[in-house]
This record gives sequence, C-alpha cells and structure tokens, in this order.
Amino acid sequence: MRAFIVDDDQAVAGIATELLKSSGIESEVVDLNSNILDQLRAGTFDVVLMDIMMPNIDGLELCRQIKSDPTFGALKVVIVSGKAYEFDKRRAKQVGADGYITKPLNPMTFALDIRAIVESAFNVTYWGVRGTLPVPGPKSLRYGGNTSCVTMSFPNDRTLIFDAGSGIKALSDSIMKERGGKLSAHLFISHPHWDHINAFPFFAPFFVPGNKFEVIGAKHGDRTMEDLISAQMDDVFFPILVTDMGASITFRDAGEETITIDGDIVVETMLLSHPGNCLGYRVNFGGKSVCYVTDNELYTEDSGFQNKAYEAKLIEFVKGTDVLITDTTYFDDEYVTKIHWGHSPIGRVVEIAAAAEVKSLHLFHHDPDQTDVDIDRKLEFARDMMSALKAETRVEAPQEGSSYSPWPKPWLFSLDRGHLHR
Repeated sequence: MRAFIVDDDQAVAGIATELLKSSGIESEVVDLNSNILDQLRAGTFDVVLMDIMMPNIDGLELCRQIKSDPTFGALKVVIVSGKAYEFDKRRAKQVGADGYITKPLNPMTFALDIRAIVESAFNVTYWGVRGTLPVPGPKSLRYGGNTSCVTMSFPNDRTLIFDAGSGIKALSDSIMKERGGKLSAHLFISHPHWDHINAFPFFAPFFVPGNKFEVIGAKHGDRTMEDLISAQMDDVFFPILVTDMGASITFRDAGEETITIDGDIVVETMLLSHPGNCLGYRVNFGGKSVCYVTDNELYTEDSGFQNKAYEAKLIEFVKGTDVLITDTTYFDDEYVTKIHWGHSPIGRVVEIAAAAEVKSLHLFHHDPDQTDVDIDRKLEFARDMMSALKAETRVEAPQEGSSYSPWPKPWLFSLDRGHLHR
C-alpha cells in the first residue's frame, strides 16, 4: 500500500510518514511547488491524505477534482485536518472523501484507520458477552461480567451498536472519554429482555445535543420498539424519560427484511427461536459479513422439538459468514434441564456453524453461573468438536474490551491487555 501526503505542515507529514511506515505503508510527501495532480499521476498510490487549510490550496476542492477525474480510478482520499467541526466532515463527504481523521494524529490508531478505509474494512468490539444478568466479581475477570453489547465500526466514522445490555455503559464511558460524547449511530436491539436493554438509560451520548440515533428492533404485537424501550423508563421505574434525552432518538420497527445504511452497509434480519420476537442480524460490507445471532435455541434431537426447517433457514442465513457471534449459553449436559429457556447448547451451535461453513465462530451470551474457567472449558470443547467434524471454522471466546476485524487478515486484539491474536 502506498500513500500520498498533501500537507503544508512538514512536522505532521513527517509524523504521518513514520506512523504509516511502522504499519508497512509506504508514503510520499507532496512537493507544494509543483502541480499536485501531475505528481499523483506520476506515481502509483492507493490513498491520498490531505489537509483542508493550506496556502493557495483548498483541500476539499482538491478532493473534488480527484474524485471527478476517472483516471484516478479507485484512489481513496482521506481528509486529515485539525478542523473537528461536523460541518467540515459533512462537506468532505459531499465532495467524495472516503474518510476524515482529525489532528493531532493518534499513534495507536492512525495507520489502522488508514488501512481500514483503503480496504473497506470494519471491526467488531465486545463490550459485554454475558447473558441473563451481569456477574461482576473475581470469577469473571478475564471474560468480563457485563451483558450483551457489541459494536461494529466502519470507515467514515460510522457505528452500529447491537443491544444495550450492561456492556453499553463501558461503551458510553469510552465515547465520553475519547470523543467528548459525540456520536451518531444505529442501535439494533435483538429483543427487549432486560439483559439486552437494561443499560439503555445509562448511555451518556443519548443526552448529548446534536447526536442522532436510530433504534431498530422487532415490535411485539401492537407494542412498538418505542413503546418497549420507553416502558422501562416510565417515571415509576426511572427518573428520566426517553423524551428528556438531549439527542435526537428515533425508533424503527423491523421484521424479516433488508436494511441499507448509507448505500454500502447492508443489514439482513431473521426471526430467531426465542420467546417473543427476537431478531438476528447479518451485516454485509465490503465483501465481508458478520452475523449477530443471540438469543437463539437450537433444540437437541432427543428433546423432541428439533425444527429442521428452521435450522436449514438459519444455516442459509449465516452461510459462509466471516464471523458468527451467537448464543452458546449452555454446556450440553446443562441444557437437559434448560429446554424451552430460549438458549442453545454448545454442541448444537458447533454443528450448525460447521454445516454453514462459517469462517469464525465467536462464543457469546454465557450463562451467569459460568466462571472464566468454565468458558475456557467451553472454548476447548468447541474447538475439539470442530476439529472432529473436520471443519475449518475457527472458534474464539471474545473477552470484554476485545476487537476483531474480519478484513483483510483476521485478528483479535484485547484493548486492555495489549496482545494480538492472529
């Protein structure tokens, strides 16, 4: 990968060059005394990084010229500017910029952000991996004790949030610290059981004026998603109503359908095997996909309730996905006494993942009685069973604070522990 840097601040250009070099990205810095477009045509580049405010050069106009010239083909343009105003970010998008990064450059994320934009990559971050109820304490230190919350981050500062269990509070803390609370996103609710919505009122960006959120999920009969979320914040139960929050929050009822966001993020939905209406989501972007399928019960054959037609539909829904994040609540022997509780035994999940030829299976929604050691055993069991089935599916048990990218080479990174798994 090669980058072309257009910036009149030589110190910033030098820092960018070194950060990119450390990530294996070669770069060339513009000669501001020569024609910039001619310099671009004279080389072979994957991405142009440019400031907005430069002497005799309007970065946004230069971006427009590059994007309107077919000879530059798929060349990506990323604005790297000290201007953090939403107006400038919108304007950059309007003239065709593929990304917007604000100065000062973050040495931990800058090169990764550039690579993600060029490769149309996205990453998944886990904020809560437990089910039913939070379980803080010494037995859940490694995997974490918070309930369901996962984010998917895309180029151009776009975020999808899945569920608002207690894990969304950790996400809230991160956004308040790193972004000053500024965020606009889509929040997909799988279903309104408490472990998936109980921390909705504690997501601080909901209270920040100027933020925009769309909350999407299945309605239950005549009770809309707005009714379901608002009910738990009725003033009998909570002192602040949804209508009191400072951000713009809209609600959308979804069934089995396809939802397109910004023209390039495609979210497919499927009703799952769980009490009430519960939606699973398949997110497709840049030739890759991630499936979020929780909560979901896969009956064993000896239970007498196995639904092979439903399983065939589920296999087709997750077929070939890069990442399947799914309910693996119970060990097989535990499930015998948990039939009809709406959750799956690990053995059935492995069978479905292998049959669907998913590339990576992520164990999720762990029973609150299971300790870190139990989850280790569950992971070992799943890996051994997958090997016995001669399936090529990788199996992971993500921890709170870990991130995963399905593109271009899968990696799992623990933010708080600082180690990288390939």
